[in-house]
Amino acid sequence: MPEFDSQFYPYASRRNVVHARRGMVAASQPLAAQAGLRILQSGGNAIDAAIASAAALTVLEPTGNGIGGDAFALVWSQGKLHGLNSSGTAPRAISLDALRATGMTRMPLYGALPVNVPGAPAAWAALATRFGRLPLASSLAPAIEYARDGYAVTATIALAWKAACELFRSELRGDHFAAWFDTFCPDGRAPRAGEIWRAPDHAATLESIADDRAEGFYRGALAERIAGFVKSAGGLLDAPDLAGFRPEWVDPIGIDYRGHQVWEIPPNGQGIVALMALKILEGFAFEHRDTVRTHHLQFEAMKLAFADGMAHVADRSKMRVRVEDLLSSAYADARRRLIGEHASVPAPGTPPAGGTVYLCTADADGNMVSFIQSNYLGFGSGLVVPGTGIALQNRGHNFSLDPEHPNCVEPGKRPYHTIIPGFLTKGGEPVGPFGVMGAFMQPQGHVQVVMNTLDFGLNPQAALDAPRWEWTAGKAFLVEHTTPEHLVRGLAARGHEINRSSNPLAFGRGQIIWRDGDVLVGGTEPRTDGAVAAW
Repeated sequence: MPEFDSQFYPYASRRNVVHARRGMVAASQPLAAQAGLRILQSGGNAIDAAIASAAALTVLEPTGNGIGGDAFALVWSQGKLHGLNSSGTAPRAISLDALRATGMTRMPLYGALPVNVPGAPAAWAALATRFGRLPLASSLAPAIEYARDGYAVTATIALAWKAACELFRSELRGDHFAAWFDTFCPDGRAPRAGEIWRAPDHAATLESIADDRAEGFYRGALAERIAGFVKSAGGLLDAPDLAGFRPEWVDPIGIDYRGHQVWEIPPNGQGIVALMALKILEGFAFEHRDTVRTHHLQFEAMKLAFADGMAHVADRSKMRVRVEDLLSSAYADARRRLIGEHASVPAPGTPPAGGTVYLCTADADGNMVSFIQSNYLGFGSGLVVPGTGIALQNRGHNFSLDPEHPNCVEPGKRPYHTIIPGFLTKGGEPVGPFGVMGAFMQPQGHVQVVMNTLDFGLNPQAALDAPRWEWTAGKAFLVEHTTPEHLVRGLAARGHEINRSSNPLAFGRGQIIWRDGDVLVGGTEPRTDGAVAAW
């Protein structure tokens, strides 16, 4: 357990850090956290609770995830950390030559072409089968109730929902998008905060997944409906693509940092970007968080790590450099030497060749789960399979169309993936799960949360409350409006291009649970409607 200051951070939210003994669920929506707690109190473990909260979030926060999205998990159970990659693969019928022959220079953002196999239902089933204590149907019951009976939409979700409706109204053209508007804007607008939202088609699909543990979703009637609709919308995903999908159990990758071990899912996820940045930063000593020097070094390390991530990360079987070389001390030393006193434009190095929701759970038996799930960039592709409530992800947008790039689109390949769960251990024992969602903000959020905890001694809530920053391109950084003025001026003097933002959706949303002996200590994101449900 890290040693941390029990005081609030000076720019803190209204929330207090939460302590409990028997169980804890931290999620971005209060009812989702309560769904997980309900499962814990019904005899389930942390894995069952994570499934319950994840499924509930497809109903309660459709602006960031859905049944048709992907998922990753880090699970501490039976004295070991386990990784699950349930990101979907590209259709077998996809062809780089065919896409480029149409004049396409990058994968489209919306529509059927960027739709890969959805991985989230398979993740729920795999977790329940391997580690769960309750049947999958029990864990999905709260989500089914919320979808069938309705719930009051929360404020931040209503804001994101409204923005998505306005965006899709201006961007989406074609009859195949009609089901999205029928599902999520049936009255011609998004539901307002406090309005009751019901999703009966979504409930029916969740019931089907519960009944057969997602078998029909991939190899049955639902699979046929998904494939038929995607084909009718001009896509390439077919029933054999769905039937052939299996989530993959993987060994997490990690580094030592300040006497702890920081763990991520290996590529195709971008968690390695956070690890590379921390590996560079470990070579510096930091006394205070809110100094120009601290932020400058964080900025430069983050840019260097992202440059490597964008150049090298892909489906692991297609990468041309080894993960262990990207995370080696020698390579971190070489990258660290590139950092000077002023802002630079990052470039990738040459190592040896070779829309999202986050939640975490813990129980009294020592199980802990770091879980992340997403459609991508909000509602995803803009496609909903009619009559099912299944909003399809658009992860194929992240593929490159450059045949020389390791992330170039190929049949059956996984793309560079933005969603990443994190986990902290010390001396082979779990400290706990953490994560910050938000597209390319995620590894940046991981670096900031880890440093807030281990370098600056902030408690979980304060570590989330602290003002955040995000690298956007070149020398440009977005900083939260609560960032002290002396930092903004000092960083600008070093050549960084600093822009302020008060948008609560711009800097990701995170959750943390640490274990301190027999006590669980949790924090939740102040930039959304998050909650820690504890027992």
